[in-house]
Amino acid sequence: MYDCIIIGAGPAGISASLYIKRANLNVAVFYYGESQLEQAHKIDNYYGFENGISGKDLYLAGINQAKNLGIDIKEEEVLDIKIKDINLFEIKTTQKEYEAKSIIFATGDKKIRPNIKGIEELEGKGISYCAICDGFFYRNKNVAIIGNGEYAISEAEDLENIVANLTILTNGLENPNTTKYKIDTRKIIEIKGENKVESIVFEDKTEMQLDGLFIALGIAGGSDFAKKIGVMSENDRIIVNENMETNIPGIFACGNLTGGLLQVNKAVYEGAKAGLQVITFVKNLKE
Repeated sequence: MYDCIIIGAGPAGISASLYIKRANLNVAVFYYGESQLEQAHKIDNYYGFENGISGKDLYLAGINQAKNLGIDIKEEEVLDIKIKDINLFEIKTTQKEYEAKSIIFATGDKKIRPNIKGIEELEGKGISYCAICDGFFYRNKNVAIIGNGEYAISEAEDLENIVANLTILTNGLENPNTTKYKIDTRKIIEIKGENKVESIVFEDKTEMQLDGLFIALGIAGGSDFAKKIGVMSENDRIIVNENMETNIPGIFACGNLTGGLLQVNKAVYEGAKAGLQVITFVKNLKE
């Protein structure tokens, strides 16, 4: 049982963890895959580095700082989050399940839209990024999931008892680690439909008739989890107040995930703000 679990090890998540740990609370940070910060070749506009610093070096320095302070840093992919009770959350990863009194989303903007003709035009018209949110609309219908990792398998598990037929489409990538679902590895060149998804076209010019298509590429981001548990969002940005609080008590968000200025200094500020608010929240629970 953790006082707080933070999802995301960038400037926002790590900043929050430093404040929470120094308040003698039990905190863990989960991260998996490449961070957006690592892709920055050089950062010249962040305080304290007279010759600049690479995004990768800054990212790793933050993680090492948290480790040196004794914070649990776990490189595990988060697959699912559930609200078990008032102020009790369950976090499922590829390795095990954890419980926490509070959660901070600090994943950055993780949503990946594949470069396939027709996908942008049909988003919200048969194309979805959240199985548990929209699966109900495809009862006894034919659907597919684009993806090939643990996240895609997790989405399939949410859909399997709702839809009539389910296929995981890898779009030319390697097979996911499952034999439970139908897998199609062919490359997709187009998604067709007038006012809704009707079919997908493969590279060999054959078509698969579909009623719905779910995108689950890479790993799940904070906005994906938020939608599943009822956290309010808009345009894939989690809505927070001035204290980084969401509409659900005990759940906070900070950094790029909340929109606005997409800069390291903004992420550090919001992380600190979220961390301080978690401290107050958890201490009030104990009282």
